[in-house]
Amino acid sequence: MFDGFERASVALDQVTIHYRRSWRGAASKPGLLLLHGHPQTHAIWHRVAAPLAQRFDVVCADLRGYGDSGKPAPQPGHGNYSKRAMAADMAQLMVRLGFEEFCVVGHDRGGRVAHRLAADHPQAVRRLALLDVAPTLAMYEQTSMAFARAYYHWFFLIQPAPLPETLIGADPEFYLLQTLGGRHAGLAPFAPEALAEYRRCIRLPDTVRGICEDYRASATIDLEHDRADVAAGRLLPMPLLALWGEHGAVGQCFRPLEEWRRRAADVRGHALPCGHYIAEEAPQLLLDELLPFLED
Repeated sequence: MFDGFERASVALDQVTIHYRRSWRGAASKPGLLLLHGHPQTHAIWHRVAAPLAQRFDVVCADLRGYGDSGKPAPQPGHGNYSKRAMAADMAQLMVRLGFEEFCVVGHDRGGRVAHRLAADHPQAVRRLALLDVAPTLAMYEQTSMAFARAYYHWFFLIQPAPLPETLIGADPEFYLLQTLGGRHAGLAPFAPEALAEYRRCIRLPDTVRGICEDYRASATIDLEHDRADVAAGRLLPMPLLALWGEHGAVGQCFRPLEEWRRRAADVRGHALPCGHYIAEEAPQLLLDELLPFLED
């Protein structure tokens, strides 16, 4: 996977972030940051990274708590796993790599980090694409029985430590495969090489703790940050593309386009004929949407 990409890690102020980058040298191509979701790593982009790299200087990063990035010990209030902290990691990473501005594509948890990155660093984010997410605050406030059944992990992972850590830690690969395979397409969309990478990383020390802290932050401090944005009437200024899988819970339980139009000034998007894992289930359809949007 990722032929032609370099693999590296950089020590930032608070954490070490691992990434792959498609190209190195003078900035002749615009920057593009790709952010993965749970319970995966940057490997989710392996089917779209090379085509995107023909037109962009592509950076695929592991979020803090995931993959080969750092997994700091939790702090009271979960602030060091807030999307604000995770977004600051990515802003600092891109500056270190020489980008003053760049486009961002985020899936699942990476979409929530991308949202906060655009909100906190609007001068850096030129265009924003969010895959199979609605705003975190809207999803919690509008939780239904159907959503709670489909996204039970939102409520399991936020339980106080060490309950979820202990249960998942007893067999982390079982949790991984049940999570990935429990959606629309089962395990069929996942290439063996990518699945092997997800298996390796879920077994790394402190990955399960990092995942739980990510979700605990989303149910606490992240909601405070989102409510402050709403109360202040802040709208994301950059163009936003929202895409979701028609067979996924986000599109079935929420109105993603309407919700993002409450949070951004310029929003377009629609459902794609796939499930949650868009980059792996429908890579060509995703490219057909991303390329014209990001290059506009």
